[in-house]
Amino acid sequence: MPIITISRGTFSGGKDLAERLARELGYPCISREVIVEAGERYGVSEAALSAALSKGPSLIDGLKRDRDHYLAYIRAVLCKHAREGDFIYHGHAGHHLLAGIRHVIRVRVVADTSYRISAAMKQLNMSSRQAETHIKKVDEQRRKWTRFLYGVAWEDPSNYDVVLNLEYLGIGGACAVVVRLTELAQFQPTVESRRALENLAVRTLVQAALAGDERTCDADFRVRVEDGVVTVEGVAKLPETIRAVEEVVGAVEGVVKVVNQVVPFGLPL
Repeated sequence: MPIITISRGTFSGGKDLAERLARELGYPCISREVIVEAGERYGVSEAALSAALSKGPSLIDGLKRDRDHYLAYIRAVLCKHAREGDFIYHGHAGHHLLAGIRHVIRVRVVADTSYRISAAMKQLNMSSRQAETHIKKVDEQRRKWTRFLYGVAWEDPSNYDVVLNLEYLGIGGACAVVVRLTELAQFQPTVESRRALENLAVRTLVQAALAGDERTCDADFRVRVEDGVVTVEGVAKLPETIRAVEEVVGAVEGVVKVVNQVVPFGLPL
């Protein structure tokens, strides 16, 4: 069975759809749990991880490296879940965090403004004007974040396999559509898609390990993985950093060989 990711604007009904699908399909349903698990595993506060996922960049983003590290932690945990089996993920751009995996169904949920305002008023105890302002602010943050990280427009339908308008379908109708999609041959796991997932999982775990080790966290690395063979490229200021790469990467589950192509700062790559 395929993995399902649900992207939605705030108060668009994506959470309700995810929970309904979880009951229908018997899938685990995860969202905030990924952030909590990443925080516990890598020793980062939930607030910092949430900000990395939801807040758009400032004009001068002095914390870009921290943001990149936090995203590596979150992606590593999400890939760990993907390794373990099927699930439904609703939240921040899960389809981008699992990019390149063919047995992921990328769902986008939309709803009319009145539906969203009504939901925000009820859940946040806001006035209509406050709710509308809040929705616009959150949507704009996510729009900037997606453009900044992935160079794509958040609302662009080409980023998804299906866009569902809950105003007409309702939760039940939208659920029926997605259930049908899970039955299609196009979304079933294959040898190639499982291999792609394993390569992605190892790459994200390596990136998280490098980000989390004090000997390597300040260097810039590019990581490639092919069937357990991990190639690390980049520059480092200290020889100790270059030597630490093989130790840090070699300890990651799924790594069978490390090709260390990190060079001292100042030398050509």
